[in-house]
Amino acid sequence: MRNVLTNKWFKFGTVTLFYCLWVLWLQNFWWLIGVPVLFDIYITKKVHWAFWKKKNPPQGKQTKVVEWIDAIIFAVIAATFIRLFFVEAYTIPTSSMEKSLMVGDYLFVSKLSYGPKLPNTPLSFPFVHHTLPFCKTTKSYLEWIKNPYKRIAGLGKVKNNDVVVFNFPEGDTVALNQQSASYYQLVRASSREAVWSDKNYFGDVVARPVDKRENYIKRCIGIPGDEVKIVNGQAYVNGKAQTAFKGIQYNYQIITDGSGINPKALDRLGIPMDDRQNFLSNKYIIPLTDAQVQEIKGFKNVLSVTKILQPQNSWDRDIFPFSDKYPWNVDNFGPIRIPKKGVTIKLTIDNLPIYQRIIGVYEGNKLEVKGNTIYINGFPTTSYCFKMDYYWMQGDNRHNSADSRYWGFVPEDHIVGKAVFVWLSLDKDKEFLSKIRWDRLFRFI
Repeated sequence: MRNVLTNKWFKFGTVTLFYCLWVLWLQNFWWLIGVPVLFDIYITKKVHWAFWKKKNPPQGKQTKVVEWIDAIIFAVIAATFIRLFFVEAYTIPTSSMEKSLMVGDYLFVSKLSYGPKLPNTPLSFPFVHHTLPFCKTTKSYLEWIKNPYKRIAGLGKVKNNDVVVFNFPEGDTVALNQQSASYYQLVRASSREAVWSDKNYFGDVVARPVDKRENYIKRCIGIPGDEVKIVNGQAYVNGKAQTAFKGIQYNYQIITDGSGINPKALDRLGIPMDDRQNFLSNKYIIPLTDAQVQEIKGFKNVLSVTKILQPQNSWDRDIFPFSDKYPWNVDNFGPIRIPKKGVTIKLTIDNLPIYQRIIGVYEGNKLEVKGNTIYINGFPTTSYCFKMDYYWMQGDNRHNSADSRYWGFVPEDHIVGKAVFVWLSLDKDKEFLSKIRWDRLFRFI
C-alpha cells in the first residue's frame, strides 16, 4: 500500500481527478490547461515549478528558510482556496442583529450554501477586503482584470429568515473619510456638491466593484416574488406575520418611580453598555427582546414599559424609496413586492422611485425621464423585465439597524454566503476570561 501511495502515477491520477472535478464545478474549461502542468510536476519534471527551492539540494534537504517559504506559500494558497469556495470567517462589528447575533461574535459563513461567487476583481492582496491594513485609503485590489458576475453551483438558495452575508448595495460609491455612512445618505443630507468639494471632511470619493463593497449581515425577510409589509413594527410576508425569533428586539421606553434601575440587573439581562446611553432621571430608552420586557416589567420600581413606534403616515425622508409618494417609516412600511428574475412589471412615474436603482445601477441600463415619459437605453417604455433576483434584508435589532428599509433591495450578485456557526464570542464590556460568552461558543445559527 505504501508503494501505491507514493507512486508518481497514483499521485498524478488522484490530483488530476480532483482538479478536473473542480474545473467541472467552475464550468470554465480553460482551466484544463493546468492538466499538462500537473503531468510535468508529477511525471516528466522538465520545469522547475517550485523556483524558490533548490532543484537538487545537498543530502536532499532544503534550508530552514526555504522550508518556511514553502510552508507559507502552501498555507496562503490553501487558505485562499478554502475562503473563496467553502467557508470564510467573519466578526459581528455592530449591534444590528442583536440579540440573535452579538457584537463580538466570531462566525463562519458558508459559501457553499448558495454557491460560491467568483471574484469580480481576482487581483487582490490576500486575506483583506477593500483596503490595505496599514493604510485605510489605499485599495487592496487591482482592476486590470474585471470579471462579470458568476455564481457556481451550491447546496441551495436563499430562504426566508436565513441569516445572510452580502455586499452593501449602496457601497458602490464611498466617501473615504465617512466610510461608516452611505454615500447616498450623505448626498441626501448635504448635497452632492458638498460631498465632492469638502475633501477635509468627506475625503476622496471612490467607486468599488461589487465584491469589494462592505460586508453586511442581516436576516432575509423576503425572497424574490414575496410581498413585504411592516405594520406597527411587525413584519408581514405574503400577508403572514414573520416568524418570531427570540433575538428580535425593539426600542422601549421604561418609566420608573424616580429611582434608578440597578446596573447589576441590566448586566444580568445582558444589556450592553452602549445601550445604556439614553437614560434620564426616571426614563430609560433601551432595545429589548420580549423576554427582557417581561423581566423588567417585574421590577418593583418600574411603572411602565412601552414599545416606541413611529406612527403610520409619518414620513421618514431617510426611508426607501425616498419619495413623498411613499410616506413610510421603519415601523410602518410597504407593501412592497420583491423583484424576481424574468418577471415583467408595469413601469410608471409613480413606481419608478422603487425600481430606478435596479434599472440604472444594478442592471446597468441608461435610465432617463423626460416629462412623464420613461426612457431605458434611449427607448420610451412602460414596462421592465428584471434580469436578476432580489432580496429584502432586515436586522433583528429592528430600531437600530441600517437595512433594506434604508437602501432597498439586495441584488443576487451581492449575496456572499450564509452565516452558519458561531465559534467564539467576546463581550467587549468585560475583561480577561469573563469576556468569553461560554454559552455562545460552537453554536449553530
